[in-house]
Amino acid sequence: MLNISPIILIEEISKLIRSLLNKKALGLDSILNKVLKVAVLVIAKDLTKITSYYFTSRIILKSLKEFITIVLHKEGKKDYSLLGSYKLIILKNILVKVLKKYIVNIISKAAEEHRLLLWN
Repeated sequence: MLNISPIILIEEISKLIRSLLNKKALGLDSILNKVLKVAVLVIAKDLTKITSYYFTSRIILKSLKEFITIVLHKEGKKDYSLLGSYKLIILKNILVKVLKKYIVNIISKAAEEHRLLLWN
């Protein structure tokens, strides 16, 4: 059994926010990555508390599950009746992106620690 701490560290959330790319489209929350990166020093502590609360209580807010999908056709395709002729752009809440990265990091570390991944 994996023992994963539900406590989220301020340093980890701050690091993930600083790693976000600046020139990305806005999600449903209309927060630019660049703005979040500037505000991280002020909001990191409170954001981490809130995130830890929801993480430990296993609550997922409805607003965090919502996203917008935009379908764009790829230039120069001969047959637009095929799915491969289109690309999807998914606009998510910026905090969802940060939490997703955080959870992926936890799972990756646990997989490495317990040698759950097979490497060739």
